[in-house]
Amino acid sequence: MSDSTANPFRSGMLMEHPADPCVLIIFGGTGDLAQRKLFPSLAHLVREGRLSEQTQFLCVSRKPLDEHGFRAEVIANARQLAPDSIPDETFAQKFSARIFTVTDAGEGGRFDRLKTRLTELASSGGPRNHLIYLSIPPTGYAPTIAALGAVGLSASDAGAWSRIIIEKPFGRDYASAEALNSAAAAVFKEEQIYRIDHYLGKETVQNILVLRLANTLFEPIWNHHYVDHVAITAAEALGVEERAQYYEESGALRDMIQNHLMQILAMIAMERPASLAAEAIRDEKRKVLESVRPFTEQDVPNIAVRAQYAAGAVAGKAVPGYLEEQGVKPNSRTETYAALKLHIDNWRWSGVPFYLRTGKRMPKRVTEVAIVFRKVPHMVFAQSPVDRLEQNVLAIRIQPNEGISLKFEAKLPGHALHVRPVEMDFRYGSSFGGRLSDAYERLLLDAMIGDQTLFARRDSVEEGWRIVQPVLNAWAHDANDALPQYVAGSWGPSEADVLLAARNHRWRKL
Repeated sequence: MSDSTANPFRSGMLMEHPADPCVLIIFGGTGDLAQRKLFPSLAHLVREGRLSEQTQFLCVSRKPLDEHGFRAEVIANARQLAPDSIPDETFAQKFSARIFTVTDAGEGGRFDRLKTRLTELASSGGPRNHLIYLSIPPTGYAPTIAALGAVGLSASDAGAWSRIIIEKPFGRDYASAEALNSAAAAVFKEEQIYRIDHYLGKETVQNILVLRLANTLFEPIWNHHYVDHVAITAAEALGVEERAQYYEESGALRDMIQNHLMQILAMIAMERPASLAAEAIRDEKRKVLESVRPFTEQDVPNIAVRAQYAAGAVAGKAVPGYLEEQGVKPNSRTETYAALKLHIDNWRWSGVPFYLRTGKRMPKRVTEVAIVFRKVPHMVFAQSPVDRLEQNVLAIRIQPNEGISLKFEAKLPGHALHVRPVEMDFRYGSSFGGRLSDAYERLLLDAMIGDQTLFARRDSVEEGWRIVQPVLNAWAHDANDALPQYVAGSWGPSEADVLLAARNHRWRKL
């Protein structure tokens, strides 16, 4: 069923394709991601009629799982975490009837019981198309993919298709990402592989191309002649919570910058694609990442900053420092804040710095792209008592309160010439009303449709790791100096301000 309000660039068309019926096979269906995001998203898609009536959901568990009890657990969690996804008991029964389970630990490197269960579902009228979702620890990706291939579940033919969604983190450095890509390519073709980055499913990220390409106002000035610098921020108010074990092995650079922020950078900086087809857009994103100026380990102190949060207060509540969090090593050197300064060496962006920052325990949760324009070339108000003029800023708010604002200068009413910055705001909620779809809803539907536009391609993933690898190497070798600290509830360490000060830039106040 089509939806006229859906994403306008799906498969290069101005309308959605109906999703083929399929069995969504979820590895890790009992885990946090599946319960918190995947099942509520699927419930919304079912409610809105976006999925075929024949589409089913099969949870693969290593340990025995009672199907009736699991269905009840899914409904209970969805009601708690996304109450509007399960409106009443009638829908709860309808939705849960689509959920099935199978116990298969992949003994001997094969998923024989899974294959048998799929055959049983198909013989009862279930779909033959398979969408496999790996919501499991990254160490399980390669063996799971190999075991799927061993029983033929990677095969697509004229009558049915098979696709796989792989969650992040996709590798932990360039070498491991390349190895994982090779392992996936040995079993699945590239057109079957969907490397998911939920940031790309957010409404405002998708709107970036529309903002640029559908408005004469912006595209002519989207270049180094008019843009002074670009700042991308992903701030979180939360600490590591229950994810200390994962975060100790990851850190802010791997967790956020290499994937989420690098993909947003590519969307912002890419050239106009020849069409809105998936591969045309992904080709241009790859070119951006290939054009990022290379740097060495020796350059890292001048282009990268890392830090850990110390004890402080967020939203008026006292919180511990990172080293005091449960599960964190007392001598940990894992960064909870990372900032990076990059340059894109092409004609459009020559000389324009791109600043990327992310951190935990910051004053609030916000993800934003700020395109800061150059100052006016001649100050005609020089002889008048005008207040300090600020630069124009186009701010794209990705979360929360998705929207776009444009800051410009205006004269205050009155006889005196007083100038102040004002903002024009567009907010999705107030402008369009209704509920904004969750990113996972869009991405799950895209995978069922077969549209890879909002998924990362192999070359882009590896380019992202190539860019940050010298930083990872330098920080791994720098094991003696104490990490800078920033007070929880602040916007990061002073060293990050110095990173911008060389060009007389400053982080935007959020």
